[in-house]
Amino acid sequence: MLDTDLKEQLKAYLERVTRPIEIKANLDDSEASQEMRSLLQDLALLSDQIHVQETHEADERTPSFTLGTPGQDIHLRFAGIPLGHEFTSLVLALLQVGGHPSKLAQDVIEQVKGLDGDYVFETYFSLSCQNCPDVVQALNLMAVLNPRIRHVAIDGALFQDEVEQRQVMSVPKVFLNGEDFASGRMGVEEILARIDTSAGARDAEKIRAKAPYDVLVVGGGPAGAAAAIYAARKGIRTGVAAERFGGQVLDTMGIENFISVKETEGPKLAAALEEHVRQYDVDIINLQRAEKLIPAGADGLVEVQLANGASLKSKTVVLSTGARWRQMNVPGEDEYRNKGVAYCPHCDGPLFKGKRVAVIGGGNSGVEAAIDLAGIVAHVTLIEFDAKLRADEVLQRKLRSLPNVKIIVSAQTTEVSGDGQKVTGLVYKDRVSGESHTIELEGIFVQIGLLPNSEWLKGTVALSPRGEIEVDAHGRTSVPGVFAAGDVTTVPYKQIVIAMGEGSKAALSAFDHLIRTSAPEAERKAA
Repeated sequence: MLDTDLKEQLKAYLERVTRPIEIKANLDDSEASQEMRSLLQDLALLSDQIHVQETHEADERTPSFTLGTPGQDIHLRFAGIPLGHEFTSLVLALLQVGGHPSKLAQDVIEQVKGLDGDYVFETYFSLSCQNCPDVVQALNLMAVLNPRIRHVAIDGALFQDEVEQRQVMSVPKVFLNGEDFASGRMGVEEILARIDTSAGARDAEKIRAKAPYDVLVVGGGPAGAAAAIYAARKGIRTGVAAERFGGQVLDTMGIENFISVKETEGPKLAAALEEHVRQYDVDIINLQRAEKLIPAGADGLVEVQLANGASLKSKTVVLSTGARWRQMNVPGEDEYRNKGVAYCPHCDGPLFKGKRVAVIGGGNSGVEAAIDLAGIVAHVTLIEFDAKLRADEVLQRKLRSLPNVKIIVSAQTTEVSGDGQKVTGLVYKDRVSGESHTIELEGIFVQIGLLPNSEWLKGTVALSPRGEIEVDAHGRTSVPGVFAAGDVTTVPYKQIVIAMGEGSKAALSAFDHLIRTSAPEAERKAA
C-alpha cells in the first residue's frame, strides 16, 4: 500500500510515539476493506507500538477504523482510507494518540479540555480536497484531548449513499450531534468559537487590553505575512489581525510559479508563512474580521474596529485583506450554495462523480476547472459571458479535446434552479439572439474571478471603481499612515509573489513614515 520512501518517512515520525496505539478496524471482504487492511498492516510493521485488531460491527461504517490507547478514553474514527491530502491527518492522529504533544497553544488546549457537553462530530471529506485536512485534524485533536468529544472522518466518495441522503454537496462538511454544523475550512479556534459561546467575549476583552502597535497589519495572506516579517525585523511593535491566516492561498491547489519552489500546495505554503511570521515577535490575532477604519486623531493613532466589538490602535496600518471568489449574483445562487453551487472544483468535484455539471467562466481558472472535472463527472458545460474563451491557448486545446465537454460562449447565466433541496439546472441567455435556455444538471462551479475585500473601507480610503484600494508606488493610500498591499489594491496581476513584494514594500514605507513623523516630535521634546 505505502511505497518504500513513504514508509521510511513514516517510521521516523512514529519513533516519537510514547505509548501503545490500538487500531480496531471494521472490515469486510470488499475491495475498499482490502485496501484498508493493507494500509493498517503496513502501519503495524513500522512500529512496535501499533497493534491492529479486526472487528465486524454491523452498526459501524465499513470499512473504518478507530485509534485509541490503553487508559485513555479516545473516540476517533476514520471511515475511509486516509490517503491523498488526508494522509497527514492519519500521521498526526497516530502521533497524538500515541502521546506526542500537539503544537496547539496551551490556552487553546485547556479550552478544549474544559468544554462542558457531549459532542459527536462527523466530517465528510474528499481525498482531493486541500481544505479538508484542517477540519479533520482539528476535530481529531479535540477528540484526543477531551473524552466527551467524538469524531469520525468520512470519505464522501466511499460512502456515496450517506452523501446523497444527507445532501452533502461540498466538503469539508461537518455535522454535530446529527445536525448540520458547518461547511468549509476551520481550525480548532474557529470550532471553539462556534461551540464555546463565551469565547468571543473573552477574546474581545483580551484585545481591548492590548497596547498600540507601531505597525498593525490587517490580513494574513502572503502580503500580510511579508509585511509583518519586514516590520518585525525593524524591531518595532508589530501586530497582525486576520480573519484566517493564509488567506486565498488556503484555497489554492497547485502552485508552480512561486520562484525557487518548483511545486507546492496552498495549505503548505500558508503553514510555512505563519511559521515564518511566528519566528519573530509578532502579535498574531486570528479569526478577527475588521469592520471599520478610523484615521488617526489627536493621539496620532489609527484605529481598526473589529466585528467582535473590540478595536486595535496603531501608529501605522497596512491593509492586506485580499480578495474572495466573485459570485454570479443571480437568483438561486445564495439559496443553493453548498447544495450544488460550489467554488472549489478540487474540493467538491469528487462529490459529483457521474453527474452533470457546469463551469461558469472561460478564463484560466474556469478552463482548468472544466478539465479537472471532466475526468470525474459525466458531462461538463462551460459557460463564458464573452464571445470567446480567455484562457491560455494550451488550456483551450486540452479542453476542446475532451469528449464530455461542451463550450457555450456569449452566454449570460440568469438563474440557478433547484427543487428546494439541491440544484437541478441553470438558465442562461444567449447574448446574440436574446433567447433563454435551460440546462439540466446537478452542480455549478463558479470561476469568474475575484472581488476585493474592501467594503468595510468605503468612505474612508479612496477606492477604484472596482473596489480596489488605490495605492501609489510606495503602497500609500489616501489616508496618512495607512498603507495597503496585495490583491485588495489596484496593483495589477494578482499573484502570490507580487503580493509578497508589495507587502514588504508597504511595511518598509510604514517604517519610513514612522521615522519621518517621529523625528519632529523628538526635536520638539529636545527643545
